[in-house]
Amino acid sequence: MRPTRHASAPRGRDRRAVVVPAAPGLGRTPAGRRPTCAVVGGGIAGIAAATILAERGVDVTLYERQPALGGRLAGWPDRLNDGSAVTMSRGFHAFFRQYYNLRGLLRRIDPSLERLTGLPDYPLRHGSGLHDSFARVPRTPPWSALGFVALSPSFGWRDLARMNAPAALPLLDVRVADVYRRYDAVSARDFLDAIRFPPAAQHLAFEVFSRSFFADPGELSAAELVLMFHIYFLGSSEGLLFDVPNEPYPQALWDPLASYLRGHGVRILTDTAVREIVPAPEGGHTLSSADGSRHVDALVLAADTAGLQGIVSASPALCDASWRARIGALRTAPPFLVSRLWLDRPVDPQRPGFLGTSGYGPLDNISVLDRWEGEAARWAARTGGSVVELHAYAVDPSTDPRTLSRELVARLHHAWPETRTATVVDERHEFRSDCPLFEVGGHRNRPTVHTSDPTVTVAGDLVRTEHPVALMERAATTGFLAANAHLRRWGLRGQTLWTVPTAGRSAALRLLARMAPGSTP
Repeated sequence: MRPTRHASAPRGRDRRAVVVPAAPGLGRTPAGRRPTCAVVGGGIAGIAAATILAERGVDVTLYERQPALGGRLAGWPDRLNDGSAVTMSRGFHAFFRQYYNLRGLLRRIDPSLERLTGLPDYPLRHGSGLHDSFARVPRTPPWSALGFVALSPSFGWRDLARMNAPAALPLLDVRVADVYRRYDAVSARDFLDAIRFPPAAQHLAFEVFSRSFFADPGELSAAELVLMFHIYFLGSSEGLLFDVPNEPYPQALWDPLASYLRGHGVRILTDTAVREIVPAPEGGHTLSSADGSRHVDALVLAADTAGLQGIVSASPALCDASWRARIGALRTAPPFLVSRLWLDRPVDPQRPGFLGTSGYGPLDNISVLDRWEGEAARWAARTGGSVVELHAYAVDPSTDPRTLSRELVARLHHAWPETRTATVVDERHEFRSDCPLFEVGGHRNRPTVHTSDPTVTVAGDLVRTEHPVALMERAATTGFLAANAHLRRWGLRGQTLWTVPTAGRSAALRLLARMAPGSTP
């Protein structure tokens, strides 16, 4: 049985989306002049970089320390107590329609994006009973904001009158550099308090959004939150609905992309950590790993925070001391827990495939995988059960995962009472702490794509960039940008990119926003 396909992935993009042109150059390397590049990290950023490099004829070696590609979206085979072969992962991720560059990467192996299934809503529910939905909210600003206020039970017109309008005006004209200058020293919670968002709306909607960065709003930079408002809500007409892969990540995404890369000559070395990088006297760098030593002309470092810090710590001659110190000072977000439950009976058919939650203790969202993922749907059809996933973000590091998982199940029973009579026939839990922390005041210390050594670039969702991108789209975008920097030096054409509009959509509203105290003309 296949899950119901709610909607096909949109084929177009916002008519005000911005093109980021790549430097011109040759479409392929000339014969006999094939440069070499090592890409360290096989997540979204590393795969994006390896893809465009290989397409231009560069000799690419892709290193991944884990057994499979995908980074934090990797999956791995497992077997349930009933003998069923399943694919476990670190949980649900939303593929928003604003992810132009990630979608461009996926189109290499799925031109029509048939492997993505649209969910019909992005519902949010508070433990008090309040419920918000984005299914009927208009997509184009400012009607999106007005529609949300009009339709939301947690954000009424009286609340709008009580808001601090001057403090909220900058949301109407977001420019990346200015956002970080003004708001990086402020926490997301303090920013929302200053605007005087109604508490119900703050807890129900905006806290749910901020926790998608795996951080408590009190620790998250307000600049990231403001930029997110622009990307997903106030600056883009793509709306807040999203797509999900219709099979587990390896089958839908990473296995086909690995085949695509190998078809372009990429050496993929999984289960192979880079131990040390040494600049070579004749130029380029020598990498040491379990696969041996390899000399390359250029590097793309696309590892996660801990992986990057480990490589830099073991490579004291890489780039310069200031850069190495900034890498060493990066922090990871608090741990998160993913609990996947195989239940002996279905949940109420009216339950959404995804639900963002607030006011349910540590429970941040609930997913019903058999509503969209083929593997889960086939198991549910065969057994009469359901596959439910629970997430808890920004967990206290001292928390016992087993105790927390039991609490998540108790909160599920509170939110969806029919699950109280369900038996958990099997379960898997992933307790991880490897996401970047976008902490208050941390923007200036995050690495950029470029380093002091032009043969070394950095990519990933931890990288700061001048473009309005975040989360998985930041990973894909910086992966392409990191590769583009090398391609330009070699006289090769780079990857053209797209972003959401880089400023507010309305000239009148932009003018109004620039009248706010502290704004940049």
